[in-house]
Amino acid sequence: MKFNWFHKKIEENYPDFWKDYESEVIKTEKLTLQKTRFVVFDTETTGFSKKSDRVLSIGAVSLIGNTINVNDTFEIYIEQEIFKPETVKIHGILKKGDIEKVDELTALKQFLKYIKNAVLIGHHVGFDIGMINEMLQRHHLPKLKNKYLDTGKLFHKSKHLVYQNDLKQYTLDELCDELNISKSDRHTASGDAFITAMVFLKTITRLNKKNNLEVKDLLE
Repeated sequence: MKFNWFHKKIEENYPDFWKDYESEVIKTEKLTLQKTRFVVFDTETTGFSKKSDRVLSIGAVSLIGNTINVNDTFEIYIEQEIFKPETVKIHGILKKGDIEKVDELTALKQFLKYIKNAVLIGHHVGFDIGMINEMLQRHHLPKLKNKYLDTGKLFHKSKHLVYQNDLKQYTLDELCDELNISKSDRHTASGDAFITAMVFLKTITRLNKKNNLEVKDLLE
């Protein structure tokens, strides 16, 4: 928001796609786990600097009612403004290659249209949220409005039901081992999103033994 000399709010002239997204985001604190749409997502990046590195791809899958919706997935590859060949061995995304890529703004438009008002989930999700927010900032847009959850923190909550002093920071690979989840298609955005969705579901099962959890309980 901007203010004029009379202290009246002047609306920013944001594009329609942002206004459409913003209008979709509603409060979810009182929704039950069964009714809430969650979007589990992951980004593949050129590195770990939110300022100097860039997002190469975004993968996501949605779930409602403890069920992964395989018909409601998202995957997009972004044209590479910055290229670091040493990271290709991790994510496998070449600067050119045969994969169809879009520009960063197009990727943002499609991602916002997909997530709508969902609660976002990721493993160490703060990094992924931060990378998306940097993309938005480069295009003079506000930060994401969605609530979000970190599977690493949720797993700690479930672990503390048994091991009160467990302070270990689990990697996604370690959580897969702990929860007996296949690590196939690891280090692709869509593959990691699906694996993280499995981690989320198994962790929620541990936490929701009395079947009375609400989204607000997870956000605390």
